[in-house]
Amino acid sequence: MHTYIRTLEKICGNYAPSRIISFNKVHVFKTLQLIKRRGHVSRNLLWKELELGEGSIRTLIRHLQMDNMIIANNAGTTMTQKGEALLSELLSSIPAEMSLPKCSVALGKFNYAVLLKQHSHSIQSGIEQRDAAIKIGAKGATTLLFKDTKFMMPSNNTSYDSLQNEPHISKLLTKTLNPEEGDAIIIGSDDTHKKRSEHAAKNAALLTIRNHEKHNDHF
Repeated sequence: MHTYIRTLEKICGNYAPSRIISFNKVHVFKTLQLIKRRGHVSRNLLWKELELGEGSIRTLIRHLQMDNMIIANNAGTTMTQKGEALLSELLSSIPAEMSLPKCSVALGKFNYAVLLKQHSHSIQSGIEQRDAAIKIGAKGATTLLFKDTKFMMPSNNTSYDSLQNEPHISKLLTKTLNPEEGDAIIIGSDDTHKKRSEHAAKNAALLTIRNHEKHNDHF
């Protein structure tokens, strides 16, 4: 399994058996992204962006500190070199993301797409990715594979382009995410929460990486 997946799981681990952990790998990933983007973040910003309770935010910050990923003080939260390295590894696998308008391959009012580098071979039917999105409360997720400059459904054995009737969506995904042969695009969807669609897409992407590496560990 990738070192960074193990690290994410460790950060989300329960250091105190009596505590209930209510954040997951996506929240850790997004926290590091926010710090990178802004330089430092406040607990209030994390509360708004992650949609977690104040107690969960405090625990998340504590765990990141314990693993030497961040430095937190009265001025806010900044990232350490170790945190920078973890984020860099994450972004090597999930380097691009975007909000997506409703279309034939997006299931909800709010839709968010992430690019998963060189993992089309890790995806079978797309059901695992859908279930990963539903597990965190979203409506679902759609997975597209990028092959021969086309966006295809994983379960489709033909070369049918799922976006052939929506060239504007195809162009938007291509221009913003810049997919290459062998990449996958996961679209998280929800009808009520915009951020939940983002979390759904990222959760499905991280699950795909984890399951692929876990499978390889058995060989």
